[in-house]
Amino acid sequence: MTKARIIDGKGFALDLRTRIAAQVATLKESQGLEPGLAVVLVGDDPASQVYVRNKGQATLAAGMRSFEHKLPDTVDQAALVALVERLNRDPAVNGILVQLPLPRQIDPAAVIATIDPAKDVDGFHVENAGRLALGLPGLVPCTPLGCMMLLRDTVGDLKGARALVLGRSAIVGKPMASLLLAADCTVTVAHSRTQDLAGECRRADILVAAVGNAAAASNNVSIFKSLPGLPSRRDGVPRPACSSVAWRWSSAQRRPEPA
Repeated sequence: MTKARIIDGKGFALDLRTRIAAQVATLKESQGLEPGLAVVLVGDDPASQVYVRNKGQATLAAGMRSFEHKLPDTVDQAALVALVERLNRDPAVNGILVQLPLPRQIDPAAVIATIDPAKDVDGFHVENAGRLALGLPGLVPCTPLGCMMLLRDTVGDLKGARALVLGRSAIVGKPMASLLLAADCTVTVAHSRTQDLAGECRRADILVAAVGNAAAASNNVSIFKSLPGLPSRRDGVPRPACSSVAWRWSSAQRRPEPA
């Protein structure tokens, strides 16, 4: 039996960035195309500022152009939508990312709906979400896609694996379930109303935790303590706003290791 372990996401990410940079260089040389990513930040939320800065640095490191648009938190929805529409028309912009959350006066769904689905690098547009649910090609949210990359790199063939997705958000949980289904896994989606969550976790070969809020699992701390592959704080509760992958796999029997 293979013991549960933490997957080295940082090492995989470094290799992925190197491969993307090589692909971008080839694209420039063969077609004269330099991809561009536009990131829109509204307000001065500290976490959002860090995310946007990191995305810009990663974009430039990969050899792509980075366009940052920073707007005050007093901006109205019409002005933000107008900016997104302008980016849709800009041929230098291949991808658009509007950093969430947005101020209260702005409806995020309306803004996301304005983004050209072909430039919706977050994969949040209803067209991309629908294409993913139907198994059609489209842009996919990065967190679940990254989890799938890590699983395939670590486990290999996922066919027949019993997968549990803890969380049902449109950003991580639901697209994660769709990707696992497309990989021929048997998928269960658990949430705050799931009965016997500990038992569901023990039965899983693959566990993807996308709780978003540590309190959502506060009544099931014991199961997280029993899964050493799942990052946790000292109290055993998963870190807030994290998506983690733990896996247990028997190559001989394809059965989960007892928790």
